[in-house]
Amino acid sequence: MKIQLNQIAHARSGDKGAHSNVGLMFKSKQLYEWAKSHITTDLVKVHFQSIAKGAIVRYEMDNLLALNFILGDSLGGGGSESLINDAQGKTHGQALLLMEVDLPDNLVQFVNKK
Repeated sequence: MKIQLNQIAHARSGDKGAHSNVGLMFKSKQLYEWAKSHITTDLVKVHFQSIAKGAIVRYEMDNLLALNFILGDSLGGGGSESLINDAQGKTHGQALLLMEVDLPDNLVQFVNKK
């Protein structure tokens, strides 16, 4: 089943220098275990290909059912230093929640209906 991440997770994001971070918090242990295998750095890199020019690093926080992604060089020099677009990472969480994923049928019970 194709869904957006906002149907199974919450996000929080921010910025530090030239990088931003996005935390995804999943609504159940089953969804989190699935996400650890399927929401990869490569997938996130493709989703943010137009802004993340550096490496993507992922941290797993099992006790919080959360994944934290560092989007390298995603702010054009930094939130307060960019002369072009005054980029800030606080919107990157909402952008990641719009990513579509293919959720297996055995996890559909955890999906928030629109």
